[in-house]
Amino acid sequence: MASNYTDMIGPMAYPLKMVAKEVEEHMLGWNIPEEHQDMVHEHWRAFPAVSKYWHYGMALVYTMLMVTSLTGNGIVVWIFSTSKSLRSASNMFVINLAIFDIMMMLEMPLLIINSFYQRTVGYQLGCDIYAALGSLSGIGGAITNAVIAFDRYKTISCPLDGRINKVQASLLIVFTWFWALPFTILPWLKVWGKYVPEGFLTTCSFDFLTDDQDTKVFVGCIFVWSYCIPMTLICYFYSQLFSAVRLHERMLAEQAKKMNVKSLAANKEDAGKSVEIRIAKVAFTIFFLFICAWTPYAFVAMTGAFGDRSILTPVATMIPAVCAKVVSCIDPWVYAINHPRYRAELEKRLPWLGVREQDPDAVSTTTSVNTSTTAPQTEA
Repeated sequence: MASNYTDMIGPMAYPLKMVAKEVEEHMLGWNIPEEHQDMVHEHWRAFPAVSKYWHYGMALVYTMLMVTSLTGNGIVVWIFSTSKSLRSASNMFVINLAIFDIMMMLEMPLLIINSFYQRTVGYQLGCDIYAALGSLSGIGGAITNAVIAFDRYKTISCPLDGRINKVQASLLIVFTWFWALPFTILPWLKVWGKYVPEGFLTTCSFDFLTDDQDTKVFVGCIFVWSYCIPMTLICYFYSQLFSAVRLHERMLAEQAKKMNVKSLAANKEDAGKSVEIRIAKVAFTIFFLFICAWTPYAFVAMTGAFGDRSILTPVATMIPAVCAKVVSCIDPWVYAINHPRYRAELEKRLPWLGVREQDPDAVSTTTSVNTSTTAPQTEA
Protein backbone atom coordinates (compact mmCIF):
# COMPACT_ATOMS: atom_id res chain seq x y z
CA MET A 1 0.00 0.00 0.00
CA ALA A 2 2.83 2.37 0.94
CA SER A 3 4.57 1.45 -2.29
CA ASN A 4 1.44 2.32 -4.28
CA TYR A 5 1.16 5.68 -2.47
CA THR A 6 4.78 6.47 -3.28
CA ASP A 7 4.21 5.54 -6.90
CA MET A 8 1.22 7.92 -7.05
CA ILE A 9 3.05 10.83 -5.40
CA GLY A 10 6.23 10.38 -7.42
CA PRO A 11 4.93 11.80 -10.73
CA MET A 12 3.31 14.72 -8.83
CA ALA A 13 6.49 15.71 -6.97
CA TYR A 14 8.01 17.66 -9.86
CA PRO A 15 4.85 19.74 -10.58
CA LEU A 16 4.52 20.50 -6.84
CA LYS A 17 8.10 21.72 -6.75
CA MET A 18 7.44 23.93 -9.77
CA VAL A 19 4.34 25.43 -8.12
CA ALA A 20 6.28 26.09 -4.92
CA LYS A 21 9.08 27.71 -6.93
CA GLU A 22 6.60 29.87 -8.85
CA VAL A 23 5.01 31.07 -5.59
CA GLU A 24 8.45 31.88 -4.19
CA GLU A 25 9.46 33.78 -7.33
CA HIS A 26 6.40 35.98 -7.04
CA MET A 27 7.32 37.32 -3.64
CA LEU A 28 9.36 40.51 -3.31
CA GLY A 29 13.05 39.84 -3.72
CA TRP A 30 12.61 36.74 -5.88
CA ASN A 31 14.79 38.13 -8.69
CA ILE A 32 17.75 39.08 -6.48
CA PRO A 33 20.63 36.56 -6.61
CA GLU A 34 21.32 34.42 -3.57
CA GLU A 35 24.61 36.16 -2.77
CA HIS A 36 22.76 39.50 -2.45
CA GLN A 37 19.67 38.27 -0.65
CA ASP A 38 20.92 39.69 2.65
CA MET A 39 20.17 43.16 1.26
CA VAL A 40 16.42 42.54 1.50
CA HIS A 41 14.84 42.70 4.94
CA GLU A 42 12.47 39.86 5.88
CA HIS A 43 9.64 42.39 6.19
CA TRP A 44 9.51 42.85 2.41
CA ARG A 45 9.64 39.12 1.63
CA ALA A 46 6.16 38.71 3.12
CA PHE A 47 4.61 40.77 0.28
CA PRO A 48 3.82 39.58 -3.24
CA ALA A 49 6.07 40.92 -5.97
CA VAL A 50 4.76 44.15 -7.50
CA SER A 51 3.39 43.94 -11.03
CA LYS A 52 5.74 45.09 -13.77
CA TYR A 53 3.15 47.70 -14.72
CA TRP A 54 3.61 49.37 -11.33
CA HIS A 55 7.33 49.54 -12.08
CA TYR A 56 6.76 50.95 -15.56
CA GLY A 57 4.31 53.49 -14.15
CA MET A 58 6.87 54.61 -11.56
CA ALA A 59 9.51 54.93 -14.29
CA LEU A 60 7.17 57.17 -16.29
CA VAL A 61 6.32 59.35 -13.28
CA TYR A 62 9.97 59.72 -12.29
CA THR A 63 10.96 60.57 -15.86
CA MET A 64 8.48 63.47 -15.89
CA LEU A 65 9.63 64.61 -12.44
CA MET A 66 13.28 64.45 -13.50
CA VAL A 67 12.72 66.61 -16.59
CA THR A 68 10.60 69.11 -14.63
CA SER A 69 13.07 69.41 -11.76
CA LEU A 70 16.19 69.65 -13.89
CA THR A 71 14.55 72.32 -16.05
CA GLY A 72 13.17 74.39 -13.17
CA ASN A 73 16.16 74.15 -10.85
CA GLY A 74 18.58 74.53 -13.74
CA ILE A 75 16.90 77.82 -14.70
CA VAL A 76 17.07 78.98 -11.06
CA VAL A 77 20.81 78.29 -10.82
CA TRP A 78 21.44 79.89 -14.22
CA ILE A 79 19.48 83.10 -13.63
CA PHE A 80 20.33 83.65 -9.97
CA SER A 81 24.04 83.07 -10.58
CA THR A 82 24.38 85.19 -13.76
CA SER A 83 22.03 88.12 -13.10
CA LYS A 84 23.65 91.16 -11.44
CA SER A 85 20.37 92.19 -9.84
CA LEU A 86 20.07 88.77 -8.17
CA ARG A 87 23.66 88.40 -6.96
CA SER A 88 22.86 88.99 -3.30
CA ALA A 89 23.87 87.04 -0.21
CA SER A 90 20.25 85.99 0.36
CA ASN A 91 19.94 84.55 -3.13
CA MET A 92 23.05 82.43 -2.60
CA PHE A 93 20.86 80.27 -0.35
CA VAL A 94 18.30 79.98 -3.17
CA ILE A 95 21.03 78.64 -5.46
CA ASN A 96 22.17 76.24 -2.74
CA LEU A 97 18.64 74.87 -2.32
CA ALA A 98 18.32 74.43 -6.09
CA ILE A 99 21.63 72.50 -6.17
CA PHE A 100 20.38 70.16 -3.45
CA ASP A 101 17.16 69.65 -5.44
CA ILE A 102 19.17 68.88 -8.59
CA MET A 103 21.24 66.38 -6.61
CA MET A 104 18.04 64.65 -5.56
CA MET A 105 17.08 64.38 -9.21
CA LEU A 106 20.33 62.53 -9.91
CA GLU A 107 18.65 59.57 -8.25
CA MET A 108 16.06 59.49 -11.00
CA PRO A 109 18.07 57.73 -13.76
CA LEU A 110 18.99 55.02 -11.26
CA LEU A 111 15.37 54.49 -10.27
CA ILE A 112 14.18 54.45 -13.87
CA ILE A 113 16.74 51.75 -14.72
CA ASN A 114 15.86 49.85 -11.54
CA SER A 115 12.18 49.95 -12.49
CA PHE A 116 12.81 48.15 -15.77
CA TYR A 117 14.99 45.54 -14.06
CA GLN A 118 12.50 45.39 -11.14
CA ARG A 119 15.40 45.39 -8.67
CA THR A 120 18.36 47.52 -7.61
CA VAL A 121 20.92 47.54 -10.41
CA GLY A 122 24.43 47.29 -9.01
CA TYR A 123 23.05 45.62 -5.89
CA GLN A 124 24.73 47.04 -2.75
CA LEU A 125 26.87 49.61 -4.57
CA GLY A 126 23.91 50.86 -6.61
CA CYS A 127 21.81 50.98 -3.44
CA ASP A 128 24.50 52.96 -1.60
CA ILE A 129 24.82 55.53 -4.39
CA TYR A 130 21.06 56.01 -4.65
CA ALA A 131 20.54 56.36 -0.89
CA ALA A 132 23.57 58.62 -0.38
CA LEU A 133 22.29 61.06 -3.00
CA GLY A 134 18.90 61.07 -1.29
CA SER A 135 20.39 61.53 2.16
CA LEU A 136 22.75 64.35 1.19
CA SER A 137 20.13 66.25 -0.80
CA GLY A 138 17.31 65.68 1.69
CA ILE A 139 19.18 66.63 4.87
CA GLY A 140 21.00 69.45 3.08
CA GLY A 141 17.75 70.83 1.69
CA ALA A 142 16.14 70.68 5.13
CA ILE A 143 18.86 72.68 6.87
CA THR A 144 19.02 75.10 3.91
CA ASN A 145 15.35 75.87 4.48
CA ALA A 146 16.26 76.72 8.09
CA VAL A 147 19.09 78.98 6.90
CA ILE A 148 16.73 80.73 4.46
CA ALA A 149 14.30 81.32 7.34
CA PHE A 150 17.14 82.77 9.44
CA ASP A 151 18.23 85.04 6.58
CA ARG A 152 14.68 86.30 5.95
CA TYR A 153 14.26 87.02 9.66
CA LYS A 154 17.53 88.97 9.85
CA THR A 155 16.83 90.90 6.64
CA ILE A 156 13.30 91.99 7.51
CA SER A 157 13.57 92.50 11.27
CA CYS A 158 16.94 94.33 11.07
CA PRO A 159 17.11 95.81 7.54
CA LEU A 160 19.99 98.20 8.30
CA ASP A 161 22.48 96.18 10.32
CA GLY A 162 21.07 92.65 10.20
CA ARG A 163 21.66 91.70 6.58
CA ILE A 164 23.99 88.77 5.98
CA ASN A 165 26.96 89.56 3.75
CA LYS A 166 28.37 87.25 1.09
CA VAL A 167 31.19 85.94 3.28
CA GLN A 168 28.73 84.99 6.02
CA ALA A 169 26.41 83.46 3.43
CA SER A 170 29.28 81.36 2.05
CA LEU A 171 30.10 80.08 5.53
CA LEU A 172 26.45 79.19 6.14
CA ILE A 173 26.31 77.31 2.84
CA VAL A 174 29.42 75.32 3.79
CA PHE A 175 27.71 74.63 7.11
CA THR A 176 24.65 73.12 5.32
CA TRP A 177 26.89 70.67 3.45
CA PHE A 178 28.75 69.65 6.59
CA TRP A 179 25.41 69.25 8.39
CA ALA A 180 24.30 66.72 5.76
CA LEU A 181 27.52 64.69 5.71
CA PRO A 182 27.45 62.63 8.97
CA PHE A 183 24.22 60.74 8.28
CA THR A 184 25.26 60.29 4.65
CA ILE A 185 28.74 58.90 5.20
CA LEU A 186 28.17 56.78 8.33
CA PRO A 187 25.55 54.44 6.74
CA TRP A 188 27.59 54.21 3.52
CA LEU A 189 30.65 53.03 5.46
CA LYS A 190 28.39 50.91 7.71
CA VAL A 191 29.95 52.57 10.73
CA TRP A 192 26.47 53.35 12.03
CA GLY A 193 23.38 52.23 10.17
CA LYS A 194 23.32 51.01 6.58
CA TYR A 195 21.54 51.56 3.27
CA VAL A 196 19.01 48.94 2.17
CA PRO A 197 16.29 48.55 -0.52
CA GLU A 198 12.76 49.55 0.43
CA GLY A 199 9.24 49.56 -0.99
CA PHE A 200 9.31 48.04 -4.47
CA LEU A 201 13.00 47.23 -3.85
CA THR A 202 13.91 49.71 -6.60
CA THR A 203 14.65 52.57 -4.17
CA CYS A 204 17.01 52.62 -1.19
CA SER A 205 17.19 54.44 2.11
CA PHE A 206 18.71 53.94 5.55
CA ASP A 207 17.70 50.81 7.44
CA PHE A 208 14.77 51.43 9.78
CA LEU A 209 13.46 47.85 10.03
CA THR A 210 16.25 45.86 11.68
CA ASP A 211 15.02 45.10 15.18
CA ASP A 212 18.01 45.96 17.35
CA GLN A 213 18.97 48.80 19.69
CA ASP A 214 21.62 50.21 17.38
CA THR A 215 19.14 50.71 14.53
CA LYS A 216 16.53 52.27 16.81
CA VAL A 217 19.04 54.77 18.19
CA PHE A 218 20.23 55.57 14.66
CA VAL A 219 16.67 56.21 13.43
CA GLY A 220 15.90 58.37 16.47
CA CYS A 221 19.06 60.44 15.96
CA ILE A 222 18.57 61.00 12.23
CA PHE A 223 14.93 61.93 12.91
CA VAL A 224 16.03 64.65 15.34
CA TRP A 225 19.01 65.76 13.23
CA SER A 226 17.37 65.99 9.81
CA TYR A 227 13.74 66.73 10.71
CA CYS A 228 13.16 68.04 14.24
CA ILE A 229 16.06 70.51 14.44
CA PRO A 230 15.44 72.14 11.02
CA MET A 231 11.71 72.22 11.76
CA THR A 232 12.26 73.90 15.15
CA LEU A 233 14.62 76.50 13.67
CA ILE A 234 12.25 77.26 10.80
CA CYS A 235 9.25 77.67 13.13
CA TYR A 236 11.23 79.92 15.49
CA PHE A 237 12.63 82.24 12.82
CA TYR A 238 9.34 82.56 10.96
CA SER A 239 7.44 83.31 14.16
CA GLN A 240 10.00 86.03 14.95
CA LEU A 241 9.80 87.30 11.37
CA PHE A 242 6.03 87.65 11.40
CA SER A 243 6.16 89.37 14.78
CA ALA A 244 8.59 91.89 13.31
CA VAL A 245 6.38 92.41 10.24
CA ARG A 246 3.29 92.99 12.38
CA LEU A 247 5.18 95.46 14.54
CA HIS A 248 6.42 97.32 11.47
CA GLU A 249 2.93 97.52 9.97
CA ARG A 250 1.49 98.73 13.28
CA MET A 251 4.09 101.49 13.48
CA LEU A 252 3.34 102.55 9.90
CA ALA A 253 -0.39 102.62 10.59
CA GLU A 254 0.06 104.72 13.73
CA GLN A 255 2.39 107.14 11.96
CA ALA A 256 0.00 107.44 9.01
CA LYS A 257 -2.86 108.19 11.41
CA LYS A 258 -0.84 110.97 13.05
CA MET A 259 -0.03 112.46 9.63
CA ASN A 260 -3.65 112.09 8.51
CA VAL A 261 -2.74 110.03 5.42
CA LYS A 262 -3.89 106.59 4.31
CA SER A 263 -0.49 104.94 3.91
CA LEU A 264 3.25 105.57 4.28
CA ALA A 265 4.27 102.85 1.83
CA ALA A 266 4.86 105.18 -1.12
CA ASN A 267 8.59 105.64 -0.71
CA LYS A 268 11.38 103.45 -2.02
CA GLU A 269 12.39 102.02 1.36
CA ASP A 270 8.90 100.73 2.11
CA ALA A 271 8.49 99.47 -1.45
CA GLY A 272 11.68 97.49 -0.95
CA LYS A 273 10.32 96.24 2.35
CA SER A 274 7.20 95.03 0.53
CA VAL A 275 9.41 93.09 -1.88
CA GLU A 276 11.23 91.51 1.06
CA ILE A 277 7.91 90.47 2.58
CA ARG A 278 6.89 88.87 -0.70
CA ILE A 279 10.15 86.92 -0.71
CA ALA A 280 9.48 85.87 2.90
CA LYS A 281 6.13 84.49 1.76
CA VAL A 282 7.99 82.47 -0.87
CA ALA A 283 10.30 81.07 1.78
CA PHE A 284 7.34 80.20 3.99
CA THR A 285 5.69 78.41 1.06
CA ILE A 286 8.84 76.37 0.53
CA PHE A 287 8.84 75.56 4.24
CA PHE A 288 5.28 74.26 3.88
CA LEU A 289 6.40 72.16 0.94
CA PHE A 290 9.26 70.86 3.07
CA ILE A 291 6.70 69.68 5.62
CA CYS A 292 4.73 67.92 2.90
CA ALA A 293 7.88 66.30 1.52
CA TRP A 294 9.56 64.95 4.63
CA THR A 295 6.78 64.35 7.16
CA PRO A 296 5.64 61.17 5.32
CA TYR A 297 9.24 59.89 5.29
CA ALA A 298 9.67 60.70 8.98
CA PHE A 299 6.44 58.85 9.75
CA VAL A 300 7.51 55.74 7.80
CA ALA A 301 10.96 55.64 9.42
CA MET A 302 9.65 56.09 12.96
CA THR A 303 6.89 53.54 12.37
CA GLY A 304 9.40 51.03 11.03
CA ALA A 305 11.67 51.45 14.05
CA PHE A 306 9.15 51.89 16.87
CA GLY A 307 5.62 51.30 15.58
CA ASP A 308 3.34 48.82 13.82
CA ARG A 309 5.28 47.63 10.76
CA SER A 310 2.29 45.85 9.28
CA ILE A 311 1.04 49.15 7.81
CA LEU A 312 4.30 49.62 5.90
CA THR A 313 3.32 47.98 2.62
CA PRO A 314 5.50 48.41 -0.48
CA VAL A 315 3.03 50.88 -2.02
CA ALA A 316 2.70 52.87 1.23
CA THR A 317 6.46 53.25 1.56
CA MET A 318 6.85 54.47 -2.02
CA ILE A 319 4.53 57.43 -1.39
CA PRO A 320 7.05 59.40 0.74
CA ALA A 321 9.74 58.99 -1.92
CA VAL A 322 7.41 60.39 -4.59
CA CYS A 323 6.37 63.29 -2.30
CA ALA A 324 9.99 64.31 -1.77
CA LYS A 325 10.68 64.28 -5.51
CA VAL A 326 7.52 66.24 -6.34
CA VAL A 327 8.42 69.00 -3.87
CA SER A 328 11.92 69.35 -5.31
CA CYS A 329 10.21 69.99 -8.67
CA ILE A 330 7.86 72.62 -7.23
CA ASP A 331 10.49 74.68 -5.36
CA PRO A 332 11.90 76.56 -8.40
CA TRP A 333 8.45 77.39 -9.78
CA VAL A 334 7.47 78.92 -6.43
CA TYR A 335 10.27 81.43 -6.97
CA ALA A 336 9.16 81.98 -10.56
CA ILE A 337 5.66 82.91 -9.37
CA ASN A 338 6.56 85.12 -6.41
CA HIS A 339 10.09 86.56 -6.74
CA PRO A 340 9.74 89.93 -8.59
CA ARG A 341 13.33 90.26 -9.78
CA TYR A 342 13.43 86.63 -10.85
CA ARG A 343 10.20 87.12 -12.82
CA ALA A 344 11.68 90.19 -14.48
CA GLU A 345 14.77 88.20 -15.51
CA LEU A 346 12.60 85.36 -16.81
CA GLU A 347 10.68 87.84 -18.95
CA LYS A 348 13.95 89.17 -20.40
CA ARG A 349 15.71 85.86 -21.02
CA LEU A 350 12.88 83.38 -21.59
CA PRO A 351 9.96 85.42 -23.01
CA TRP A 352 8.37 82.25 -24.41
CA LEU A 353 7.43 81.26 -20.83
CA GLY A 354 4.85 84.07 -20.85
CA VAL A 355 6.00 85.59 -17.53
CA ARG A 356 5.10 89.27 -17.14
CA GLU A 357 6.80 91.41 -14.49
CA GLN A 358 7.91 95.04 -14.34
CA ASP A 359 11.51 95.66 -13.34
CA PRO A 360 11.39 96.36 -9.56
CA ASP A 361 14.22 98.91 -9.86
CA ALA A 362 12.34 100.83 -12.54
CA VAL A 363 9.16 100.78 -10.44
CA SER A 364 11.02 102.04 -7.36
CA THR A 365 12.73 104.81 -9.37
CA THR A 366 9.42 105.92 -10.86
CA THR A 367 7.80 105.97 -7.44
CA SER A 368 10.63 108.11 -6.03
CA VAL A 369 10.44 110.57 -8.96
CA ASN A 370 6.67 110.90 -8.61
CA THR A 371 6.98 111.48 -4.87
CA SER A 372 9.64 114.17 -5.26
CA THR A 373 7.63 115.83 -8.04
CA THR A 374 4.35 115.98 -6.17
CA ALA A 375 5.80 116.95 -2.77
CA PRO A 376 6.41 120.68 -3.57
CA GLN A 377 2.92 120.95 -5.03
CA THR A 378 1.48 119.62 -1.82
CA GLU A 379 3.41 122.15 0.22
CA ALA A 380 2.31 125.01 -2.08
